Amino acid sequence: MSVAELAAPRRLVSTRFFRSELKLIIGRRRNQAGVLVLAAVPIMIAVAIRLSGGPSSEAEGPNFFSNITGNGLFVALAALTAELPLFLPLAVAAISGDAIAGEANQGTLRYLLTVPVNRTRLLLVKFGTVVVACFTAVVIVAVSGLAIGFALFPIGDVTLLSGTQIPLGEAIWRLVLICAYLGICLTALGAIGVFISTLTEQPIGAIIGLATLTITSQILGQISQLSAIHPYLFTHYWLAFGDLLRDPVATTEITKGIVSAGVYTLIFVSLAWARFSGKDVSS
Repeated sequence: MSVAELAAPRRLVSTRFFRSELKLIIGRRRNQAGVLVLAAVPIMIAVAIRLSGGPSSEAEGPNFFSNITGNGLFVALAALTAELPLFLPLAVAAISGDAIAGEANQGTLRYLLTVPVNRTRLLLVKFGTVVVACFTAVVIVAVSGLAIGFALFPIGDVTLLSGTQIPLGEAIWRLVLICAYLGICLTALGAIGVFISTLTEQPIGAIIGLATLTITSQILGQISQLSAIHPYLFTHYWLAFGDLLRDPVATTEITKGIVSAGVYTLIFVSLAWARFSGKDVSS
């Protein structure tokens, strides 16, 4: 080895593989279509309420909808509430379920492992792109809701769920915290999806499996007779983000939600690694 080679700084961590995976995700037409759906829901909510003059007084649902006509920021909050049970989990399922199973299905997994990419690094890169997708999906909904809300409705001081008014700037900061919290919750869902993706070579099966688990968890969470298991469901604390709209902020449920998401993420990333590191790759 020459003196020049010894003196040259080595790049300990390269992001090339990670950036390449992100470009692949962004470039897929189905993911682009999913982004359009996520962004369209807030627009449909805002336009419908604008044209009708306000939400129906008989409608059931969170108070965010009834507050939209008074402040456009509530369009973002209402959209996040509306998309959290189905659309956001489906978006996460589409990315995480395809992470490993998609490569196996296309016959590219063996090729990836023949270049200098060990299995642990491959799995971590795939999971890293899923994490980015989780946070990005939430931000897309929030930004779309803010944009259409500010365009169609008044803006100004925001009345919190506790009745206190805060400046618009502080309310937007709280929306940022809500997006961060939901991103953390969806990251746990993505970890489950990556684990399921290591179990099959059919990405559609992994996607459907994760979507089914999510819906089942939410249904179980509505059965009062099963209240003993509710705190252990990965969807149980998703709607706790409403506590960030109180004065003072109620942190108990938020903290439990973050801990729950962290535990689920750690468990299922570990299971995915255990499964993938010893998996026979035939495709």
